[in-house]
Amino acid sequence: MKLASQLPTWSVAAPTASWLIFAIGLSGSSHIPSWLPEVLFVIGLVAGILAAVFHAEVVAHRVGEPYGTLVLALAVTAIEVALIVSLMMAGGEAANGLARDAVFASVMIILNGMVGICLLSGGRRHGEQSFGLYGVSAALATLAAISVLTLVLPNYTTTTVGPFYSKSQLTFIAIVSLVLYGTFLTIQTVKHRDYFLPAQSPDDETVHAESPSNKMAIMSGVLLLVCLGSVVLLAKKLSPALESVVSDMGAPKTLVGIIIAAVVLLPESIAAYQAARANRLQTSLNLALGSALASIGLTIPAVALVSLATGWSLSLGIDEKSSVLLLLSLMVASLSLGTGRTTVMQGTIHLVIFAVYLFTAIIP
Repeated sequence: MKLASQLPTWSVAAPTASWLIFAIGLSGSSHIPSWLPEVLFVIGLVAGILAAVFHAEVVAHRVGEPYGTLVLALAVTAIEVALIVSLMMAGGEAANGLARDAVFASVMIILNGMVGICLLSGGRRHGEQSFGLYGVSAALATLAAISVLTLVLPNYTTTTVGPFYSKSQLTFIAIVSLVLYGTFLTIQTVKHRDYFLPAQSPDDETVHAESPSNKMAIMSGVLLLVCLGSVVLLAKKLSPALESVVSDMGAPKTLVGIIIAAVVLLPESIAAYQAARANRLQTSLNLALGSALASIGLTIPAVALVSLATGWSLSLGIDEKSSVLLLLSLMVASLSLGTGRTTVMQGTIHLVIFAVYLFTAIIP
């Protein structure tokens, strides 16, 4: 990525336009056609996503790996958690399965959709790609532990009939999730940071590109949060229209959650795809797996706190079909990313599993 000495005008104008579109949607003027707000929301989403990817690249290039990928993952997750908690507070007890559906959709999209596209596109362009095995193994082990403990185990505990945890169990699992994610962050950023550093290629233009100034990086960091905030809020505004379309299709309502999760994760997905295409698979996997870990490792403790504070029950356990797909995804990921080298074969397998996930979500 070639960086200019200052931020291009479009990267500042895009988030501004996204928030203006959101404000127009809030005004609810009766003088505009009913279809126009949805069209504007889609335009605002695209503008916010593209600007978010640009600003994430600027910040990443300034702070270096693996901190750069961590910035985007944590920023998206923080806003996603805030959105889920706000929807839970608004929906009350009726929204007790919202966090579960959102987290499961995020994990499946990242573990199969995002990783699959990255491996397939990188393999097609470069043949075979390599990455540091130790860092990816640590991420997969942590993701497997948190995923099964939070999404599968609640179906088999007996203190409270599943898919619910008792209050003491929920507290314990929330603490365990934070401990596992916090330990992973320590390994990633302090203790064994070298596990997550990409091998630099002399043809990689990021090696030779001039590092942005502190002022430029700070501005991009602020604009990144502004972009992500607009993306999440516009996605929320589009959800009624999506619910109507899904209802007309006769598909389950969980499809709406999948679409919203996919939109929220688009900035990370595009950044990971670009890194894989540039033969920086380590950076791509850092972003993908780090996003999945942040999503589940931070969302579950946050919604557990809401549940304990309000007394609402929190449905965490996924159904049998979803459990099979989750365990298959974790097993295949451990095998396909277990050698430190990937080709188009691994990417194809992940995308096939993702296609099965989407198909069975529509036709369960």
